[in-house]
Amino acid sequence: MTDQPSAPDRSGAESLVQTFVDAGVRVCFTNPGTSEMHFVAALDSNPQMRCVLGLFEGVVTGAADGYGRMAGTPAATLLHLGPGLANGLANLHNAKKARTPVVNVVGDHATYHRKFDAPLTSDVEGFAAPVSGWIRVSGSADEVAADGAAAVQAALAPPGQVATLILPADTAWNRTTTSAKPLPRLAPDPVNASQVDEVAKVLRMREPTVMLINGALTAERIELASRIAAATGARLISDTFVSRLQRGAGRVNLLRLPYFGEQAAEMLAGTRHLILIGTQPPITFFAYPGKPHWLTPEGCALHTLVERQGDVDGALEALGQAVGIAGTKATLVAAERPALPAGELNPRAIGAAVGHLLPENVIVVDEGGTSGHATTMGTRGAPPHDWLQLTGGSIGYALPTATGAAIACPDRRVLCLQGDGGGMYTVQALWTQAREKLDITTIIFSNRRYGILQVEFGRVGAHNPGPKAMSMLELTNPDLDWVKLAEGMGVRAWRARTAEEFNRALAASFTESGPSLIEAVI
Repeated sequence: MTDQPSAPDRSGAESLVQTFVDAGVRVCFTNPGTSEMHFVAALDSNPQMRCVLGLFEGVVTGAADGYGRMAGTPAATLLHLGPGLANGLANLHNAKKARTPVVNVVGDHATYHRKFDAPLTSDVEGFAAPVSGWIRVSGSADEVAADGAAAVQAALAPPGQVATLILPADTAWNRTTTSAKPLPRLAPDPVNASQVDEVAKVLRMREPTVMLINGALTAERIELASRIAAATGARLISDTFVSRLQRGAGRVNLLRLPYFGEQAAEMLAGTRHLILIGTQPPITFFAYPGKPHWLTPEGCALHTLVERQGDVDGALEALGQAVGIAGTKATLVAAERPALPAGELNPRAIGAAVGHLLPENVIVVDEGGTSGHATTMGTRGAPPHDWLQLTGGSIGYALPTATGAAIACPDRRVLCLQGDGGGMYTVQALWTQAREKLDITTIIFSNRRYGILQVEFGRVGAHNPGPKAMSMLELTNPDLDWVKLAEGMGVRAWRARTAEEFNRALAASFTESGPSLIEAVI
């Protein structure tokens, strides 16, 4: 991390952008303000850094999440002081839960101006702390390059995290002659041989055992874990939401822990041993009056094969050798597409149409909520694809995350499954998609309500809902017009009320370049 002599008379911001580029950070999602203008100028002067404007900070941070999940390397964000960061916190929360590498740059007042409590003065570090695994405030222009190199290294610390660098305005505009070389990527924690031996012993007992896995679940990783399960009689289950899942024909169909606690408890009932692979013991998403929230069955022993920051693939390989999986094959999904639906348009028809028409190697970003499960089922035997899920539960994730994923993988189509309620949180992402000419197909499940909240209203034991309560859970009076919303931001759009109309719109969207949107009225 030693400073290296470089070209003289360069701004701190210019030294930071060059440090990012040298470290492999080549995209900056940005919504800047006055204190970030020298960083904006530095972006303009460095042709190796791509700049992508978001009209709301939640779009910026969500796009960085999608980019990091698919690229495996961080994008940078550029946010304006504490309020700008606060606007982006929800999707940084999702990125934190996904363990996505993100380099978050937040401008601040000049070091000598902060003490005067100007209108935009705030506790930037306080805003950043809940979503960041690493935070640093640059103290001078001479420190900025080294701080930037450290931020990239921190973001890539296994399995990935949000690293926030706070850049006071004067550290960006002052001149410096320092630079910094990229820092080595940190290695995951080594395989713990005693943990592998313990888990192997448990598996050889052949008592009812579940292997619970989370993380970036590549096809190879899932297949290895599935072979271990097959060789030992264990069941392999993923957490409800994972950051990235490779699925489809020719890959393992991974069983998923249900969202509702009662169903999850039923799936785990009778389990004597629960083996944790890059995850934690399962719990319900919320506490409910009079219902269990700890999902590990009574009398079930917990065993950790590998923590999130550990060498997951190395641990699985060692475990496979220990239990003897040579010759054991995983069961792979056969290629199978559902028939095109006809008649009524509902979630099941949408799932069948997507499964029938989905091109190979698509990236699916899923915030379909109560309407999206049928699409998961309908694409089980579709051509191989990636599936990105809402890891942190903060809605308004899919449109921005699809944007970032498309920029990370410009040669791949992105399919965004978006509930209408969540879509309104970050609808500005459509404008960015149009501006960047991204190949994204968005399906809006237009049921004109917060469907999951209507379900949860009864589950939490609230009284029978009256019209005032239900009006808080509906998106009517007036109805949202997603076709006009999309077209107003430069995105081609269709409205589908029947399965046939939806089939035609989806087929057209998959063959056209640039972004498009289908409002599926269900």
